Amino acid sequence: MDGFPLPSQIGDVPGAEDWRSMYPYFTRFQPEDDKRFWFYNSMHFPEPMPAFDTVTAEIPYQAIGSNTARLFVFPTTLGIEHRIVNGRVYITANPVLDPAEVERRAAAFGPRAAHYYENWDALYEGWKERLRGLINEIESVSVPELPEWEPESAVFSARGVSQNHYLLENFRKCLDLYSRAWHHHTEMLMLGYGAYVVFFQFCTEAFPEISDQAVARMVAGIDVIMYRPDDELRRLARLAVELGIDDLFADGADPGQTLSSLTDRGDSGRRWLDAFAEARDPWFHVSTGDGFYHHHLSWNDDLTVPFAALTGYVAAVKAGTLHDRPTEELRAERDRIASGYRSLLSSAEEQAAFDQMLGLCRLVFPFVEDHKFYCEHWFTTRFFQKVKAFGALLARFGVLAEADDVFQLRHTEIDQALSDLSLAWAAGSPPLGGSHWPPIVAERKRMLKVLRDWSPPPALGPVPEALNDPAVRMLWGVTSERIESWLHPSADEVVGVAASAGVVEGTARVLHDVNEIGSLREGEILVCPVTAPSWAPVFGKIKAAVSDIGGSMSHAAIVAREYGMPAVVGTGDATRRIRTGDRIRVDGDRGTVRVLEGHGSSEHGPEASS
Repeated sequence: MDGFPLPSQIGDVPGAEDWRSMYPYFTRFQPEDDKRFWFYNSMHFPEPMPAFDTVTAEIPYQAIGSNTARLFVFPTTLGIEHRIVNGRVYITANPVLDPAEVERRAAAFGPRAAHYYENWDALYEGWKERLRGLINEIESVSVPELPEWEPESAVFSARGVSQNHYLLENFRKCLDLYSRAWHHHTEMLMLGYGAYVVFFQFCTEAFPEISDQAVARMVAGIDVIMYRPDDELRRLARLAVELGIDDLFADGADPGQTLSSLTDRGDSGRRWLDAFAEARDPWFHVSTGDGFYHHHLSWNDDLTVPFAALTGYVAAVKAGTLHDRPTEELRAERDRIASGYRSLLSSAEEQAAFDQMLGLCRLVFPFVEDHKFYCEHWFTTRFFQKVKAFGALLARFGVLAEADDVFQLRHTEIDQALSDLSLAWAAGSPPLGGSHWPPIVAERKRMLKVLRDWSPPPALGPVPEALNDPAVRMLWGVTSERIESWLHPSADEVVGVAASAGVVEGTARVLHDVNEIGSLREGEILVCPVTAPSWAPVFGKIKAAVSDIGGSMSHAAIVAREYGMPAVVGTGDATRRIRTGDRIRVDGDRGTVRVLEGHGSSEHGPEASS
């Protein structure tokens, strides 16, 4: 390939020619988009998007852009635009290139950002209270039951409003709360990244040979709430051994059977089950994905993921090999690295600037991980559960075949279905949606299955002369070098971003879907499109991690460093070139993955390179 295809050159996938019907008109590529560079955001959207789930792109990108460009007035960047083709989400950043405009925006940005940086701890506490308030609100949203008759109390209290009035109001409240959560999500997040971008740029100018990983390691050793679910699993594993019920937690154990068996273990079983119940709220409100798909269930909805880690932790406790994350070692290492680079600065002024920027990064960086637990996981788990409850109501009245079918409708179409139900309930007639929506839902489910087999190009549009946006580089791993590796992949190695140091060899386990995570076995090397912070527990049983997308400050890279595990991210095509069962070498220092023995299972795609 000499370049990437233009958006206009992407054809419809045979059998899914009507995919556009699932998505809003403003998410489609326009003719002028052929002039711009787009890349596939498989970090957040690694699968074709069901119709409703597109709100997890539409609303977040509204919030990111408004906070970045309108609220805090970042000097060099506006917002992110997204387009959908064949169910996949492509994005591009809108930079500010005019030096005069950058200067004008910087004058507005300075005092706004300074207010947050100078009051970070207090503002962060207020932020957590706001998110907890939104979580309480989404949990309290009621889904009207629409009984045959309203209760007498509605009359005797002169309520004057029937339940069908609240169908649209309460559904729209769910969307309103989701939007508010995402505005708060990006409120401090972009400033957290902004502080790191400034430090990163300072380091790359002062130390031209410094690697992205070296800069990232200077802010490692963070203690964040996103690791608390994993900590709870470790606590439960130690308790199981202490109580003498560890025999129930064999590798591959079925969660339901294990919990049922615990009820027969007397006081020990009851004590463990009580501790388990206490841990589940809120720490199991984490998605098996990254909070962008309704079918990436939370741990509470699908115990497969926590139990996959729990059984390994129990075995490690018994063997005396369960160790905490090497946080203190990482902190000592980060200080050693920082001290070494600081000593290379020639003036006291430069050293003072280095100290100030590094100190600010370490202050704000825990938020970069913490926000995900509150927003993408705890809140969004409750959000999807509430939308599904509206789906259950529509299914009860015959508008949909089952509750989950609601996610095959755009949110504006759910409005229509609820309006139909409201009218029918009020008139005493059956809703008309029972004949309208099921064929549409069935067709969309069929198209999504077809679209899953499409291999989206990593990028579209003309190759940019330079791609120096630090955020795009750090989060998605999209650099000029990475684009070159996508266009001309090495025949011998899979090349990506050196995200976490170390070299290991082992057997690959290729997971194309987060719901396959239960198949992961002790000592394997995880190869996947992208990992989420909620996968942290399985990092306790794997040797290394490899992903298709991600940069040095992606969540996969951060988690790998905090667990002291080699990782290569942003490879572009590792999941296509490596198969389950292949013996591979992961070099987290160089950012390469080599297939040593290609004995993989044919069910995981094309032949691996060797």
